[in-house]
Amino acid sequence: MGKFVIKDAKGGVKFDLKAGNGEIILSSEVYKAASGCKRGIASVQKNAKIAALEDQTEKGFEAQKHPKFEVYTDKKGEYRFRLKAANGQIIGVGEGYKEKKSCLNGIESIRKNAPGAKIEKAEK
Repeated sequence: MGKFVIKDAKGGVKFDLKAGNGEIILSSEVYKAASGCKRGIASVQKNAKIAALEDQTEKGFEAQKHPKFEVYTDKKGEYRFRLKAANGQIIGVGEGYKEKKSCLNGIESIRKNAPGAKIEKAEK
């Protein structure tokens, strides 16, 4: 079972979603207050399961409606994804993956882990 870990960051707080093995599978932006961070977590929990998949690495990909996971390649040629809420705001991003399959597995892990994940504060 996954968990959201809220931690202090420069300029505020952020969260990471960790899979059962402790690996970070999704990271948030920095929020000014803990209340905003918790709303971000609630948005991930709500949207992760219903988000469409938009694979921007495919030629002629079909744009999907929000909420959605956008899969793309970065400047280094690695596969990445971002989760966008129903309003189009980015609510979390994944790390870079060398293989597209690994990137897609990361998205599936979020779909599985986020809805029931507990929330805890990082230890200092």
